[in-house]
Amino acid sequence: MVIMINGSFGIGKTTVARMLRRALPGSLIYDPEWFGIALMRLGKVFRIRRWETDDFQNIPLWRRSLCAGVRLFGRFASGPVIVPMTFSSREYFDEVLSGLRNQGSQPRVFCLAANLETIERRLASRLNRSENEGNWLARRIRECVEAHRNAHFGESVATENRTARDVADEILNRLRC
Repeated sequence: MVIMINGSFGIGKTTVARMLRRALPGSLIYDPEWFGIALMRLGKVFRIRRWETDDFQNIPLWRRSLCAGVRLFGRFASGPVIVPMTFSSREYFDEVLSGLRNQGSQPRVFCLAANLETIERRLASRLNRSENEGNWLARRIRECVEAHRNAHFGESVATENRTARDVADEILNRLRC
């Protein structure tokens, strides 16, 4: 089983994924962000034009590697593979889901939701960011809040005025149904 935790940057995907990992015996977390960052750096070092982007999701190899990574982690997990990832592009989201389904997975996708002000407040409490990173995040969280109103991006789970434990418990209850 694959459990995807979608949602805006700063909404708590990683925290919730860790709680699910502790609650689901044999589960593993696969975070595809690390490989995406590596691909972007390689693109700069080797001047691979199509990899020179401010978002690794624009790199087709990354989207394929997400599916390969899930498959690999699935070989080591006796429980579900949990994938925290932010998708706001319907095209990329559909491509990844299709890839997972083609390899025999039926992913269960949850989309954590909150309003823009809440997400901005959560991100502001984190480390200081450069101006470029701050502008990129500001643009992306607006895109995410808008996109994630659509049920296409997963089963909506409200995070407004809730603890990460409450959110994880709700997801666990939905998984049992």
